[in-house]
Amino acid sequence: MDRLEAMSTLVAAVDGGSLSAASRALATPLATVSRRVSDLEAHLGAQLVVRTSRRLALTEVGQIYVACCRRILEQVDEAERSASGEYQAPRGHLTITAPVVFGRLHVEPVVLDFLNAYPDIDVRLSLADHVLNLVDDHVDVAVRVGALPDSRLKALRLGAICWVVCAAPDYLERRGAPQTPAELADHACIAFEGLYSSSAWSFGGEATPAIVPIRPRLAVNTAEAALDAAIAGAGVTRVLSYQVAKALKSGALIPVLQAFSPDPLPVSLVYAPLPQLPLKLRAFLDFAAPRLKAALADAAL
Repeated sequence: MDRLEAMSTLVAAVDGGSLSAASRALATPLATVSRRVSDLEAHLGAQLVVRTSRRLALTEVGQIYVACCRRILEQVDEAERSASGEYQAPRGHLTITAPVVFGRLHVEPVVLDFLNAYPDIDVRLSLADHVLNLVDDHVDVAVRVGALPDSRLKALRLGAICWVVCAAPDYLERRGAPQTPAELADHACIAFEGLYSSSAWSFGGEATPAIVPIRPRLAVNTAEAALDAAIAGAGVTRVLSYQVAKALKSGALIPVLQAFSPDPLPVSLVYAPLPQLPLKLRAFLDFAAPRLKAALADAAL
């Protein structure tokens, strides 16, 4: 039995939720996947997984063993990257994640320039508004918006963004601009159902926080749709500064309630601490950080 191969198979089965998923991910016959896991259990003299009709579940021993397997496989991968020359020249594969709109507007253009500057590096850019786990999802570097929880991750501050409440000039001419957050109750609101509540908007900083309930006349699930509706004069919306920067500069939308804005949200590049940072990652950090800082500064109100 090849123990590293068996460990990789077990981890793939756990990540995929079933032996069938591991079979597909590894392009290996299902019978082979099942045999590797069974051989590993026989070698250890312990049951690692419970096979059900729907999903693979780890036993208590299996949970501990899989965590150890992940560390071992990461160390093997690190050793192979070092031996292949990844630490002598910027080369290899990078996985980067960022929020959808910020990634499309600002990260993707930087990545395209980076690919031109470093022809020996390939990039997978994953845009998602949910937080990916750098270790479990095999991500090298992530753009994170908001306060970072205490963790072992390294963070490089890029700047800050803020919430912007805004509406089209013609809407404000018809309905008047709200002077306080409480006056939003008398306005048509366009809610963006993203990571945050669509039924209440926050105002004020840490010293004077306020949560103001709203009654959306329109609720959408993308920032672009909220902006389009606001530009069309459908009502007042609240989005992030980088999402609305272009519309504000063109005059298509006008900010309101700026005196009540909550504290800015930090934007950071985060990555896992490593004993030796791969040159491909160092190259990206050095290349991307000043460009993203400039983009954030340009989008500031």
